[in-house]
Amino acid sequence: MNAIMRFVKGYTLYELLRGMQVTGRHLFRKKFTVQYPDEKTPKSPRFRGLHALRRYPNGEERCIACKLCEAVCPALAITIDSVEREDGTRRTTRYDIDLFKCIYCGMCEEACPVDSIVLTDIHEFHFEERGPNVIDKAHLLEIGDKYEQQIAAARQQDAPYR
Repeated sequence: MNAIMRFVKGYTLYELLRGMQVTGRHLFRKKFTVQYPDEKTPKSPRFRGLHALRRYPNGEERCIACKLCEAVCPALAITIDSVEREDGTRRTTRYDIDLFKCIYCGMCEEACPVDSIVLTDIHEFHFEERGPNVIDKAHLLEIGDKYEQQIAAARQQDAPYR
């Protein structure tokens, strides 16, 4: 009986008609299209975009040069050099991220014990030549200073899930 049904379905183009039925069902529905530059879709507070280094409210940078983010980075995109200060604490002298290597996995953000390195929701950036793809410490701090309110709001919204 099963072989007969397969034979009948094969010669009557049953599968093709079922596919056309699905296509016809969706043909006249209202389409969901976003006109991208003018309209933006909402993003999750966990979206992983461009990196930023944060500061404490008193203005001191948060990074303590523990190098956990450098160690955990699967793409080896982070390079950190540090120096010990007079008070015994370490601070970074060099903090570079190669965005061509980075896979935006967020592991650096998860490994940071002081919440220094974060991935922002900035996704509209591009490079026209090699060179600007390596973001240095000054640029990362500048991004963090500029978007601190948005970063803090996203971290606050995501706090119950961490």
